[in-house]
Amino acid sequence: MDTTAPRAKRPTIMEVARLAGVSHQTVSRYLRFDGEGLKPQTLDRVRAAITELDYRPNLIARSMRTRRSGRLAVMIPTVAFNPARMLAGASAAAHDAGYTVDVMSFEGGAESRGERLLDLAEFGQVEGVLSFAPIDPSVLDRLSSGTTVTVAAELDDEMRGIGELADASAVVTIIEHLASLGHRRFFHVAGDQQFTSARARAQTYVETIGRLGLQSVGVYQGDWSGDSGMAAVATLADDVKPLAIIAANDLVAAGVIKAATERGWRVPADVSVTGWDDTTTAPFLIPSLTSVEIDLERIGSNAMNRLIAAIRDETPVLNPKRSTRVIWRESVAAPAAPAES
Repeated sequence: MDTTAPRAKRPTIMEVARLAGVSHQTVSRYLRFDGEGLKPQTLDRVRAAITELDYRPNLIARSMRTRRSGRLAVMIPTVAFNPARMLAGASAAAHDAGYTVDVMSFEGGAESRGERLLDLAEFGQVEGVLSFAPIDPSVLDRLSSGTTVTVAAELDDEMRGIGELADASAVVTIIEHLASLGHRRFFHVAGDQQFTSARARAQTYVETIGRLGLQSVGVYQGDWSGDSGMAAVATLADDVKPLAIIAANDLVAAGVIKAATERGWRVPADVSVTGWDDTTTAPFLIPSLTSVEIDLERIGSNAMNRLIAAIRDETPVLNPKRSTRVIWRESVAAPAAPAES
């Protein structure tokens, strides 16, 4: 015996109209244009009827009728790197505007990504595509007019940060603040130089040290590991203190702190240390680590808002804040006075 309960019949737009005491065209206008042009009392009645009936539009039928799917796609090079926070910001902006989001990742680099983009546009699967990786301009020239594409190239094909993710302006803020505390000697433990972000931070470090007339004891060409932080400290002379060390990321900074402590150097009295990325462990290191917070959600939401504005032929409303901010913690202090003989 089949005891499965019959599925409740889905309410229709006609039922909403009858309950609200309006025409089905009025309900359709409410759904398609967010009630624009309707009287306030009409809006209230339609809204109340939709809530009471728990009405949900049939998106498939609507997309066939209006040629609008209500779907957007976000393209990233590969899932090997987890851009979760950037995608979260983009998805939240899309959902707030009434869209659903598909995240797509393709192997094969820019060529494969470009061909998939053409497929999406040709078959009208989505209204717009946001790509966080570069797209060949020749592919964009071949797109049909039915799909809007916004390229917010923040990642290359190896998921290395470019665009706003390579913004190194926080290095200037760090050095200027440390100099105001009395630091005159600096050291940079750089990240992997294959990354645009690592090269930008190293270049900004050298330029800022020169502009302020400070002393650099070198730029160590490391990678993004804690081991490179420890190896960098091992290259320093014993009499290099007091010193300010600017590390490529928080893991490198953790290696710097460990190596400095093993040499008997006090952090921050002898050596001030800064990191980058403001990872969840940064506040819990000993001492807590000064780091650079990157507002990945803001980057994602601004990119999505540009796409939605292009679809709707509107001016995008963007968050104007900078994408980076220095979070000052205990690993930074004024250099201690030299011990008396």
